[in-house]
Amino acid sequence: MIPTGRNESRRLLGLFRFSQVRTLTTTLTCFAIALVIAFVPEYPGLSDAGHRTLFVLVLAAGMWVSEAIPAFATSLLAIGCLIALLGRPDGVYANGEHDWEQFITPWGSPLIWLFFGGFCLALSAEKTGLDRWLAARALGLFGQRPGMLLLGIMLVTAVLSMFMSNTATATLVLAMMTPIFASRPSGDGVSKAICLGVAFAANIGGMGTIIGTPPNAIAAGLLEGQSAVNFAEWMLLGVPPALLMLAIAWFYLIFVHLKKDAFSDEKGILFYAGVASDPAPIHKQYVVVTTFIVTVGLWMTSPLHGLPTTLISFVPIVFLTTTGILSGPDIRTLPWDILLLITGGLSLGVAIEKTGLATWAVGYLPIEGMSPVALALGFSYATLLMANLMSHTASANIILPISIAVLTASKATGGDARLAVPIALAASAGMCLPISTPPNAIVYSGGHLKVTDMFAGGLLIGLIAPLILVFWAELALNWL
Repeated sequence: MIPTGRNESRRLLGLFRFSQVRTLTTTLTCFAIALVIAFVPEYPGLSDAGHRTLFVLVLAAGMWVSEAIPAFATSLLAIGCLIALLGRPDGVYANGEHDWEQFITPWGSPLIWLFFGGFCLALSAEKTGLDRWLAARALGLFGQRPGMLLLGIMLVTAVLSMFMSNTATATLVLAMMTPIFASRPSGDGVSKAICLGVAFAANIGGMGTIIGTPPNAIAAGLLEGQSAVNFAEWMLLGVPPALLMLAIAWFYLIFVHLKKDAFSDEKGILFYAGVASDPAPIHKQYVVVTTFIVTVGLWMTSPLHGLPTTLISFVPIVFLTTTGILSGPDIRTLPWDILLLITGGLSLGVAIEKTGLATWAVGYLPIEGMSPVALALGFSYATLLMANLMSHTASANIILPISIAVLTASKATGGDARLAVPIALAASAGMCLPISTPPNAIVYSGGHLKVTDMFAGGLLIGLIAPLILVFWAELALNWL
């Protein structure tokens, strides 16, 4: 008889081999499909460089959708392919020996540093315990009625998600709700409402700032130049529709899950507004709070003092590291894979624009006679559909370069490339399935929800989100 340990080893080895075969098969399939799409048909007017860029775009899209390899690895693969296929001097695209460098320049993009500054702020709040303390204190202000506590949970989650990873935010808030879940019966409406409220608010809250979620940074990076959107302008475009969608989600959860118990004193929920864990020394907390207030204040008032948003992001980067709040090991724990994922999207955007692929694609899209608002709506729904089934960042990487080219071409009819902002925001509204976003997966893993619970609310928000986002952006852009 074979020992149990050997059986387990063989089983794990079999799973490993199966995973390797699946990865190789999926990669080769994506490679073959990209080759056929990019080089087999006749594409009048598309240059050789455009053909090669189309190949990289389709290959990357297939790898992102299939998740054959990690998303950041697909970004690195795309950058490597662009350098190999377009970077050779006197080839189909590059002329000089340094032209290939434009595909790695996005790694030093101002948007990468902006996101890096946001990561430093979030990590310092987590390390000193300020995020948990503030969340607990804020929730304590909303009382014990289920409906009001749910409102507090959603508002706190949304605000934290504007400046922190939505994954970290959802994990933090759900951990604070553990005593509530433990005191409720299985399948209880309150538990369902809290779980869905955390997921919806974490996704929606990320719309509010450029650093809220990677699709926002990708859009801001692609819009650099004449159509640039600064931190305050992004908040004007993102916060009001996010608040409206948050209110709609709250009302939905009240009527569907809490019902008549929503504002009942008899159904009150005990919540202790204490500190979730031992806080850091008080002087470190003061440093973090001061840095946070100064940074966010400068970001929000950038139209008044004229300092670039990225320049301001060096305040937390420099201050939190030189004061010892963030150490070398802390910096190594930052989500570098997210920065690489954003870089890959920006590099693809450079290639799509510079090789003429975007201009060529615009000429073949059935957009004749469509208004800029209709174009933005169409791209927003396309982004939302993809974001429900794959990474939000990958969806933005695929849709945004083409949509910005289309909107730029529509300027003659009153279009504005900044209408790409609601297209990016629409990615955050893709939340129908547990696989759609990390917050969805986190709350679903708790066992309090069924897929149908998540799908119904996610579908409602998904149907109305592009309408709210695009029409608000069209209105707000008239003021900017």
